[in-house]
Amino acid sequence: TQFESQVKTINSNIGKVYNTLSDLNNLEKVQDKLPADKISDFTFDTDSCSFSVNPIGNVTVKVIEREPEKTIKFTTEKSPIPLYFWIQLVPVTENECKLKLTVKAELNPFIKSMISKPLQQGLDKIAEVLANVVYE
Repeated sequence: TQFESQVKTINSNIGKVYNTLSDLNNLEKVQDKLPADKISDFTFDTDSCSFSVNPIGNVTVKVIEREPEKTIKFTTEKSPIPLYFWIQLVPVTENECKLKLTVKAELNPFIKSMISKPLQQGLDKIAEVLANVVYE
């Protein structure tokens, strides 16, 4: 099953956006913008991030591939539902780019019916948050 976020426009240079998003230490900039009742207990380093998702539990995400100024690919290491996802960046102008998040998961029909809507909403929320980060 594949889920895609809405495409978001970021008013910043693609290099700055890529450099920020490809180092997971920079999640500190956005953790206060995520719903604390749903996502908490963040820890992160350059290549991985762990957090607790209500009601799923603890999740660890790890960067598995970086393609400069194009894509950052991730996988979950600790997760009740194994996920593979990526951030795609496309330049528009020198100081503007587009962002889209995509998630792929192997879901049985029962689990799919339970998590499709919350997963899609979460993906769109994360895309919105990332679109509103100040990239320096």
